Amino acid sequence: MGDAPVIVWFRNDFRLRDHPALKAAVATGSPVIPLYILDEETPGPWAPGGASRWWLAKSLAAFAHTSATCGGQLILRRGAVLRELPRIVEESGATAVYFTRSYEPWAVALENELKSRLETSGVAFKRYGGRLLREPEEVRTHTNGAYQVFTPFWRAFVNGLDVPRALAAPEQIASPSQPPKSDDLRDWELLPVKPDWSGGLAEAWQPGESGAHARLAGFKSQLAGYKEDRNRLDATGTSRLSPHLAFGEISPAACWRAATGAARGKGGLDQSIETFMRELAWREFSYSLLVQFPRLPEAPLKSEFADMPWLDDPAQLAAWQRGKTGYPVVDAGMRELWATGYMHNRARMITASFLIKHLLIPWSRGEAWFWDTLVDADLANNSASWQWVAGCGADAAPYFRIFNPILQGQKFDPHGNYVRRWVPELAQLPDAVIHAPWTAKAHELAQYGVVLGTTYPFPIVDHGRARARALDAYKKMKAT
Repeated sequence: MGDAPVIVWFRNDFRLRDHPALKAAVATGSPVIPLYILDEETPGPWAPGGASRWWLAKSLAAFAHTSATCGGQLILRRGAVLRELPRIVEESGATAVYFTRSYEPWAVALENELKSRLETSGVAFKRYGGRLLREPEEVRTHTNGAYQVFTPFWRAFVNGLDVPRALAAPEQIASPSQPPKSDDLRDWELLPVKPDWSGGLAEAWQPGESGAHARLAGFKSQLAGYKEDRNRLDATGTSRLSPHLAFGEISPAACWRAATGAARGKGGLDQSIETFMRELAWREFSYSLLVQFPRLPEAPLKSEFADMPWLDDPAQLAAWQRGKTGYPVVDAGMRELWATGYMHNRARMITASFLIKHLLIPWSRGEAWFWDTLVDADLANNSASWQWVAGCGADAAPYFRIFNPILQGQKFDPHGNYVRRWVPELAQLPDAVIHAPWTAKAHELAQYGVVLGTTYPFPIVDHGRARARALDAYKKMKAT
């Protein structure tokens, strides 16, 4: 056993199971220093938002606890990684840094710079996979570019996919006799205080590795109806694994293995299981795009959209953010987001389409709001998905496909239960008018205590006129 320690640098991989870098570090027989550095400088505008900071605080606390059960002591430091990581290497006398690869543009540059600096000074810098099922470089077109249409990506992705066997958590993590000094997590003040808006998040989520596996176990019992139920706003048909995946509390390999296990139990793939697998692959598709196009979070993949005649309307943006657009299904989605740090995927599409096409507000404004308010904020998924809705990204829905929020509500929340939950001022309205309360007769509104313009807003735009305006803007862009 060597006396010089090995650092395992954690970022968004807060788990003990299915962790190749941690397993390799423990296998050296050297003392191990689990390290997390809160770097709010290097990511620039993509430092963790408010909801992510809440999850980070809870996830770090859970990870520190589970690490301690097998002897590990999580060391916390705050500052730019380029300063703090070499500093702790020097303090500890570590001979190697093991870590899981990341894919964000700043993370790629950071890893390259650290490799150069540390290896020049004789410190090994060892990178491992685990955040994705396949590395983006493995799934490329015949011209070695990223696929920009999902279906051929999916075919290439599953062809030759070799999902690793489960890695158990280490039984023992040997700590150095004198561990480096650690920050106190409470001093970082990641949790909201004045005001504390996180009550709904705490009710909805259990951050941490055990919470992630509990979520997966619960979802497996619902998987049979996934293909149909995942689009129903009034059903619990989605996996809700995304924040656990974003923070690496569970590996995508564990999720894939659960799906293949379910398939074996049924004697083969069914449509629900394959649909769930395709959703996991869509995450990989987004990362492939981000690696190939590192400006994806800031610039449209289809460059002509840089000439789109967007509008700047702070009042309408604020109405959308607060869930006061006058369209119940849109408002329900935005209020669910604010209360729980999460939004049903169908509601994400509806609310994003409304912002971009009904209000003609740039997709990047919505992307920034989601980044701050989502507990599953993930740069690759967030930017690729917003560009998909806007029509300017890969495999994108055409810009001229404009969701009618009334029809979307009627189709995916047919009895209005989703709206009733998140827009309680409309809860007493009958199904027939709950998705368009302005169509109700005056005596109906009075009977159910709804005063349009007072207890609930009138629509901030007319659907028909907004649709025509969006199509006209698209024609102008195409003509430039």
